[in-house]
Amino acid sequence: MQHDQRVFIHAAAYSICQPTTPAADWAAGHVPSFTITRTHTMANTFHRRQLLAAGAVAVSTITVESARGYGANDTLNVACIGTGGRARGTLMPRLAKIPNVRLAAVCDVWDEHLEKGARLADSKAIREGSDYRRLLDRSDIDAVLIAAPDHWHVPMTVDACKAGKDVYVEKPLTHNLNEGTEVIAAQENLRRIVQVGTQQRNIPHLKEAREVLLSGQLGLIHKIRLSWNRNTAHWKRTRYGIDPGSVRWKQFLGKAPEQPFDEYRMRNWRWFWDFGGGIFTDLMVHWIDTAYWMLDMDNPKLAMSIGDQFAASGLWETPDTVQTLLAYPDKKLQAYFEGTFLNHQNRSSLLFMGTEGNLYCDRGRYEVRPERGRNVAPRQRVEGKRDILGLDFYDEVDGALYHLREWTNCIRTREKPSCPAEEGVRSAAAAHLANISYREGKIARWSDVT
Repeated sequence: MQHDQRVFIHAAAYSICQPTTPAADWAAGHVPSFTITRTHTMANTFHRRQLLAAGAVAVSTITVESARGYGANDTLNVACIGTGGRARGTLMPRLAKIPNVRLAAVCDVWDEHLEKGARLADSKAIREGSDYRRLLDRSDIDAVLIAAPDHWHVPMTVDACKAGKDVYVEKPLTHNLNEGTEVIAAQENLRRIVQVGTQQRNIPHLKEAREVLLSGQLGLIHKIRLSWNRNTAHWKRTRYGIDPGSVRWKQFLGKAPEQPFDEYRMRNWRWFWDFGGGIFTDLMVHWIDTAYWMLDMDNPKLAMSIGDQFAASGLWETPDTVQTLLAYPDKKLQAYFEGTFLNHQNRSSLLFMGTEGNLYCDRGRYEVRPERGRNVAPRQRVEGKRDILGLDFYDEVDGALYHLREWTNCIRTREKPSCPAEEGVRSAAAAHLANISYREGKIARWSDVT
């Protein structure tokens, strides 16, 4: 995108001379002085890494992006960081459908994913296989799509915000409870548009279901049930035959403990604690986020979880079957979640249980079901053509497209999207508390871990 009428670090309208303050003094918090001169060329660009250490200085000294955002016809150049199955199978094809969005760069630490991602991007897309920060340094990248493993979500999001990029980042936003403050501060202090990828907030029939719930017709909601059950064969150690030389393993690990290359862990990172958080962070977080959005819930006061490796013993670190109870005394509400890979009963769904009626939700429909003897009219909205409750996906409901479209619209308008960093942090926190209870074998109390 040509920033022809914006003042940004690399803007066409201005160039910023090299500051005289040494970089080491920047890191110590000394505010540098800049000479800003009028120009009409992109030739004089300022190297962002010298600015990252300055933190909020970039915001107070220089206007970071116009309050008007981007024009409707301006092209948004997006870099895709992490081009695995989720990015290539869902996010990149949807993003490419949105008008005036260009997949301008791809980054992955595995050559195979990098090459496959490049095929979905613009024919002139930049390829980066070692360090995503090189893409953040570029003045011709406006925003980033982050679909790397969970342990990279916050570091990449924070770095992108510091580099003046807007961010779409897959859920869960955080890998542990300690990361929330930093990523929210980066979004707010640097005035970035951050959208966390819990796309159910933008599914039309779930928006309508939320209005039903907020109308009060279901009475008082004291209990909700969430589920994500599958019956799939995961139970052997697949031999992928990946050449270790084709993977930048240290970059994959990031801040995770040093460990030898393991192709199975790399391909199945969700089920290993160093990189993911199992069923609670991968699946429960979708529906708990929906419940938080619909009921304006806050963090649970306690979690009581159980989990087992009925089939995954010796293969995964996380359990293949879990249940948790979450208590919200301020809302006078209990939440129950069940998840497994060994039986698909109840599949993927959310049920609000009210004193007058019940609201069933999945990704293809909602249904209002009255309690016995109560004067609540049954109603439903069915979008999925397959008459099966609780499928993971319905062809007629493209939540990822709706969510990405909202993100790109917000980049242009500078309005806050439906799932900014603070919402992503809050939803992930419930999953982290459930995992703490499971791993420690006791009730986990919010007051003890925060």
